[in-house]
Amino acid sequence: MAKSLKRGFTLIELLVVIAILGVLSSIIIASLSRSRSEAAFARAKLEFRSIATAIELYTEDTNGVMPADVERNLPPGLEAYLSTRSWPSGPWPGSFYDWDNWNDIYHPGQRIYQISIRFCPVNQPSQCRFPDEPWAVNFDDYSAVYYCIEGFCRPHKEKPADHPGYCVNC
Repeated sequence: MAKSLKRGFTLIELLVVIAILGVLSSIIIASLSRSRSEAAFARAKLEFRSIATAIELYTEDTNGVMPADVERNLPPGLEAYLSTRSWPSGPWPGSFYDWDNWNDIYHPGQRIYQISIRFCPVNQPSQCRFPDEPWAVNFDDYSAVYYCIEGFCRPHKEKPADHPGYCVNC
């Protein structure tokens, strides 16, 4: 009597393969998420340097006068000094660049010049979109990621230096 050979996989073999594929896909998804986060931060650093260089060139052309403060934006006229000739959008979803030129209320007579990335529209704390990062855990509508050009930089002009924020070059 000839035995008939059945070819195929058993249920256990299929479940083991599916489990292995599930573990591998979760590892890949986690690493892609981390890579995306690192790319956003690298982009922010690069754009901060580019904007800081544009501000330096602007200041040289205006005999040392820094651009005026603007609310949740970059100063007009600066785009001519940017290599892209346009304002960059924020590196994280819902974020945007802001030029800060403030009187320092904690150090009278001093000024603060910094470039910030804000995560909330003005007076709309319910619209904030913070990055899912350990450094942004305690962020609120006054928090920012910022690049200090001069002065005692901080996340917001009305808050002390220890208010939640992240300085890229401090």
